[in-house]
Parts: sequence; structure tokens; C-alpha cells
Amino acid sequence: MRIGIYTDMRNPEAWRRPWVELYSSTIERIVDAERLGVDSVWVSEHHLFADGYLPQPLTLAAALANATQRMRIGTAVMIAPLRPALQIAEEAAVVDLLSGGRLELGLGAGYRVPEFRAYGVEVRERFPLLHRRAGEVLALFSEGRCTPPPVQQPPPMWLGVMGPRGARIAGRLGVGLLWVGRSLHQPYLDGLSEGGHPPSAARMGGLVNLLLADDPEAAWPRIAPHLAYQRQSYESAAAEDREGASTPAVRAFPASTADTREMIAEGPRLQQSRLSSRMQVLTPEQALPLLSEHIAGLPVTDLFFWLSVAGMPDDLVQRHLELLAGSLAPALRSAHAASPCASEDAGERRGGSEAAAEHLGPSGEAGEHLGPSGEAGERRGARVEASGGEVLPGHESVGGIR
Repeated sequence: MRIGIYTDMRNPEAWRRPWVELYSSTIERIVDAERLGVDSVWVSEHHLFADGYLPQPLTLAAALANATQRMRIGTAVMIAPLRPALQIAEEAAVVDLLSGGRLELGLGAGYRVPEFRAYGVEVRERFPLLHRRAGEVLALFSEGRCTPPPVQQPPPMWLGVMGPRGARIAGRLGVGLLWVGRSLHQPYLDGLSEGGHPPSAARMGGLVNLLLADDPEAAWPRIAPHLAYQRQSYESAAAEDREGASTPAVRAFPASTADTREMIAEGPRLQQSRLSSRMQVLTPEQALPLLSEHIAGLPVTDLFFWLSVAGMPDDLVQRHLELLAGSLAPALRSAHAASPCASEDAGERRGGSEAAAEHLGPSGEAGEHLGPSGEAGERRGARVEASGGEVLPGHESVGGIR
């Protein structure tokens, strides 16, 4: 199983740094993550956010291809309805060539009305367009109509979708499901069968709403303002222009003092017995059993974690990365490797996480993303992004993408 990091490149006004510095320092940190042993990096996409949310994921992916040597480079997700299939395929092929065959192409539906309006695309057609674009891109690769050709034939594709219908469609296409959800496993397997693909082709992956710290209680008050900003910005964007009223395409989403106080009061959620849909701050020792339980019995090949949330302090980001790469990742890989195949009883697999605990020495000692996609009718209020049915990152998502 590969353990990765995820970035959306947001640069809120309250913690803004020069744009050149943001991009150069983020790339440097990702290179450092590769050196520390992180397996992958995933980037996202949104448009017209005042904080500069990454608008062109494959452009950044090309820069990362040049800067890194080993790690997989994924999009989680690229908003497929906004582009012709040929553009997606050609840009993906170039990144795959630049990286020597390391691209993971994750596609999603999108959800923000201003984004679709800016691109001249009808937002109500986003789900059919996502499914159509995925099939068209696969055909361009398989039929050799995309030139130059990618190194991988084809680059692995993922659909960032939530709900049984989307999972079944991903299965029929024979692509990965960029959402880790137990309820989606069987519909996904059913889709694979309907599409003539073997069960062994099943791949699940996704974003984990988890940050690591040596002392979560002490770190939480410093992290909470950034989480409050993120939560409010996604809720505002999800509700934006829902009734067809005219709204500005570019908006700022400042977190109020009350929102920040509420977030601080919530605490890092140390006592929860399972992986939460809201962001948790934990030690590696606390995170391991929750993650092991979360993926038990599922064909999970990729998990990725936030690199930073909305301009977090550098010292917290660096320590989170060190704990992820040096402690949690090796233990989680060991637990996953010790687990029997996904078809066996999940109860027998819990011993895997216990066996892996020995790999977790003192925190940090050496001892593995949705942005939105989902289905109509499966939104949980403003907290679920309609862009494919994904739940808001850092808010109500476990294993999904913005």
C-alpha cells in the first residue's frame, strides 16, 4: 500500500505568503517528503477561489515530475467536465512522459456553479460528463489516438465518486475508486464484473482527514483556526448559487472569531473509537488502529494525508510530515501486509495492526486524495461537495477528495 500526501495550494489572506515562495517552498517540502519515504503526492483543482486554490493540477504535476524521482503523482481530483477529453489525455500523457511513468489520473465531477459558468459548461450535466470524459480518455489511450503516447498504457485512472451508482460506473470502466468506503465495495465489485474485469482489478484509495503531532492537545489550538477557515470556505462554496441567484465568482471566506472559538473548543477528538469524518489530530500510535480498522477487508492501494491545511505553521507541517513518513507509514504498511486478502474475515485482520504496533517507537522514530465527486441526492447539506459527491475535505470526508 502506498502512503502519500495531498496539497491544494491554498494561501488564505490571514496567513498569506508571497505566491512564488508558496509554490517553491511547497515543491521543496514535497521533495523532502520523497526523501523521507513518502510514496505519492496528490493535487487538487478548483477555480476562482480568493485564496488561490490550485486551478491547474496537471501543470503543478509537471513541475513535480521534474522535481521528484520516485513518488507517484496523482490528481485528486481533476474536474473532467470542464475540459475536452483530448486535452485531458494529452496533458496527462505529457506529465506521464516527464515523470517516467508515474502519473495517477484522478477525475471528478466538480460542483461550483461559478466554475462551470466560467468554462461555459452546464453544471447540471456534470455527472454524465464525468462518466463520458472518463470513457473517452480511456479510448484515446487504448486506440493510440493520443500523441505523444504516455509511458504507461494507460496511466492508471481513478474516479472520485461517492455512492453506489458512481462506484458501479467506476467498476464498469475498470478504473480505481477514489473513495474508501465500505458500503461502496460491493457495488464497485459488481461494476467490475459487469464490465468484464476481474475482482483483482479492484483499487480503492482516498484522502484521510488526519494530522499527526507529538502532543495533539497542544497542537490543536494552533491548527484549529486553519480548520475553521477551511470548513467555512467549503460550506460557503457548496451553498453558492444553489438557487440560481447571481453570486460573485471570486469570494473571500474569512473564518469568524466565533467559528474559530468553536473549532478550538471541539478539541483534537482523541477519544473517538474510529476514524472520524472530521479532521483529527493524533499521534501515530493513536492513528494506527483507527486506520487499520478503516481499511480492513477493502482493496485499498493508496491512502494520502493532508500536507498542510490552509496556511498552517511550518513547524507543525514539518513535524506532521516526519511522523507520517517515519512512524505511521511503515507501521501501516506492515499492518496492511500482515493482513489476509480482502475477502477474509475482518476480525482476523485486526491482529495485523497490533503486530505492526511494534514498528511505532517513540513518535517520529523510524520503526503511505476528494476534493469532490459524488452523486445527486447524496449530499449531506452544505457539507458534502456536489462535485461528484465527495464530502468536504477536512470536514466530513474519510477517504474522499475535494
